[in-house]
Amino acid sequence: MAHRHDAVPTLNKLRLPLALTRLGLLAEQVLRCFWPLMSIIMVVLAALMLGLQDHASVELVWGGGIVAVIGALVALLMGARGLHWPTRMDALTRLDASLPGRPIQALIDSQAIGHDDPDSAALWRAHQARMAQRAATARAARPDLRIARRDPFALRYVAMLALAVALLFGSLWRVGSVAEMTPGTAQAAAGPSWEGWIEPPRHTGLPTLYLSDITGAALETPEGSRVILRFYGEVGALTLAETVSGRIGEVPSASEPSQEFTIARSGELRIDGPGGRTWDVAVIPDAAPRVSVAAPPEAEAAGQMSLPFTAEDDYGIAAGTARISLDLAAVDRRYGLSGEPEPREAIFLPLPMPISGDRAQFTEKLIEDFSQHPWANLPVTFELQVEDDAGQKGDAAPFSATLPGRRFFDPMAAAVIEMRRDLLWSRENAPRIAQVLRAVSYRPDDVFRSETAYLRLRFLLRRLERMDEIGLGDPQVEELAQAMWDLAILLEEGDLGDALERLRRAQERLSEAMKNGASDQEIAELMQELRRATDDYMRQLSRQAQNGENGADQPQQGQNSMQMSQNDLQRMMDRIQELMEQGRMAEAQQALEELQQLMENMRVTQGQGGGQSQGQQSMDDLAETLRNQQGLSDQAFRDLQEQFNPDAQAGENQNNQGRNGGQGRGQSHEGQNPGQQQGQNQGQGQGQNEGQQQGQGQQPGGENGQGGDQAGTLADRQRALRQELNRQQGNLPGAGTPEGDAARDALDRAGRAMDGAEDSLRRDDLAEAIDQQSEAMEALREGLRALGEAMAQEQQQGRPGQGQAEGDQRAQNRDPLGRDTGTNGSIGSEENLLQGEDVYRRARELLDEIRRRSGEGERPDVELDYLKRLLERF
Repeated sequence: MAHRHDAVPTLNKLRLPLALTRLGLLAEQVLRCFWPLMSIIMVVLAALMLGLQDHASVELVWGGGIVAVIGALVALLMGARGLHWPTRMDALTRLDASLPGRPIQALIDSQAIGHDDPDSAALWRAHQARMAQRAATARAARPDLRIARRDPFALRYVAMLALAVALLFGSLWRVGSVAEMTPGTAQAAAGPSWEGWIEPPRHTGLPTLYLSDITGAALETPEGSRVILRFYGEVGALTLAETVSGRIGEVPSASEPSQEFTIARSGELRIDGPGGRTWDVAVIPDAAPRVSVAAPPEAEAAGQMSLPFTAEDDYGIAAGTARISLDLAAVDRRYGLSGEPEPREAIFLPLPMPISGDRAQFTEKLIEDFSQHPWANLPVTFELQVEDDAGQKGDAAPFSATLPGRRFFDPMAAAVIEMRRDLLWSRENAPRIAQVLRAVSYRPDDVFRSETAYLRLRFLLRRLERMDEIGLGDPQVEELAQAMWDLAILLEEGDLGDALERLRRAQERLSEAMKNGASDQEIAELMQELRRATDDYMRQLSRQAQNGENGADQPQQGQNSMQMSQNDLQRMMDRIQELMEQGRMAEAQQALEELQQLMENMRVTQGQGGGQSQGQQSMDDLAETLRNQQGLSDQAFRDLQEQFNPDAQAGENQNNQGRNGGQGRGQSHEGQNPGQQQGQNQGQGQGQNEGQQQGQGQQPGGENGQGGDQAGTLADRQRALRQELNRQQGNLPGAGTPEGDAARDALDRAGRAMDGAEDSLRRDDLAEAIDQQSEAMEALREGLRALGEAMAQEQQQGRPGQGQAEGDQRAQNRDPLGRDTGTNGSIGSEENLLQGEDVYRRARELLDEIRRRSGEGERPDVELDYLKRLLERF
């Protein structure tokens, strides 16, 4: 096609986009050709602004300057050679390329053939009109400023970074100092000058002050700041006069070129001579840290002490200690405490400090268990001391209180603990202790409910008397004290009667709290105590059933018996707590009375018509292992949260109301030690309320039966859980089948993940441990599913012809959630829900659906309130 020049007026509207595009092309050419020159200029300017020339020799500065000038000239010549000045046609081409269909080229072109044809000419005019409309929408084309191919090592970015650092930390005034290095200015450079800094103490976190930049005469600085001055030029032309250091003795000359001293008091700082300055320095004193006891120490049910304290400092607390000493003047000096106590050193404990955040002012709790200490439940004095980074110490006023420890309610256990205290008070009390213990145990049938406890007391008495005859040393006293403590625990925890008494006491305290309008926190704590007492009572019932000790006072099974599972009891207690939280105290009181009647009429029997098969037992064991692993993962996650949010107590955050969160709500994951499941599984039976009830077996992991709450560190509990999984793997059914082999492979992966989690926990790498625990839980779920399939396969092969009939019958007895409704009057189902779909994923899906619906404002208020209550609960 031929070009025509009468299309130029049509392009007049594109003058502005065309000019901007041409400027963009020029910017591309300048950047591509002169980026080495610009980089050299930025580097040199950055070096001058940072004052590098002041720290180098004149020869080095001149050499560097010559190299920089030569490099700049070479870069300038090479850039000038490669520079191509963009023309108007270049701009038109770039602008046309940015438009679809190249309309500008179409406007410039003319019709080459068919111009004599009217139809062809009309079509050409219509085409140009359409192209003119499209060209009218043109915008300036963006320049291509990418030069990575020309600068593969990104040297331009290095130069830009150096210039940015110089702009932040340097000064343009320092560039002029290079002129003083020229031969003509040697005399001027010899003139007097000075520079100085004030460096506040490091622990204050304040920046260094450059004295030349301070405009006013008033100056405030923290106590202990260091002043650094440098005098240049003729010695004596500049002198220093100051009254802030308080220096005495040998003081350097006022004209010394280098001056350093510490500000100790307010005063005047003056530089006399050419360009001298004067400052009135006001010292900000560094106050001593302060600490105080915020509230009297409290004790939990297990005896753990919690002492809240408050500390503050103007710059932050570095560390602190607590000293606990016996308040001998406040001790009731009677009976075993009448003699002089054996000397014992005071207790020193480090005060807990916030892991993150500001330490200028905070409140923390000193948590420690002194239940077995000789001063437990005796008057003591708490003396707290904190220290800041400057070494200043602050002491709290001595706080007198009773050292909290575990309390014993059983009279015989309390007597043993009192004698233990007397023994630790003074070993001279040994004869009296033996007499008292023999006196209180004179009629063992009226005092002891367990023959084991009586025999242990008799053995302890004989050993005490024998050791007293040959002389009691420190090892013997410690051994006897530990034996007496174990005996008291056995007497306190006791047997079924004691467990029932603790259960009644917990129910009565909760009932009184509801009647008296107690706070939500008190009710939550009492509800947690009721859960623990119920679990303890269930263990004692199961232990009695396992040993064949069904007493005559327990009702026998009748035709109107009703089966209940452990989950049914848990749901009843959850319902009671939900009613109390909603303020429906009357209904909660009625439900509590029904629970009390159920527990008192309960009976546990073993193996009555329908014991579990080996496969079902393995399923139950693995399900319990999965729950315990989930509990360990939850605890590790809460510990990880506390590292970044120390104010959130584990299990008491309102956003952590899971299985053991929310002020004691929910079911605790840590309620069982994994190493105790073997005894539980062997003693598992059925319990009755005038019938039968599912119970828990004996847990030989400890005499107190508290399970995992006393299981030690997370790493130790993870190891115990791994050992329990090894035991369960040896009892898996379905060997040789594809499903059974898949279950074993999944459990092997779970075991390896548990080993990795234990290693991470011992390294305090909580994040890695949580990941390993998640892998272990996922592998356990896969093992459960594969084991369920193996059991179903074995059942179909062992009883052919019955699967269809049983399936139809069970399908008719399903509840709306697809679970069996139970038979023979049972409440609920014993079906293991972990065999089918991943219930944890399904639970997450349901929770997401509830959240989605609660965010839809067009739903009825009644439904929105119901969804809100569901979210608050779960």
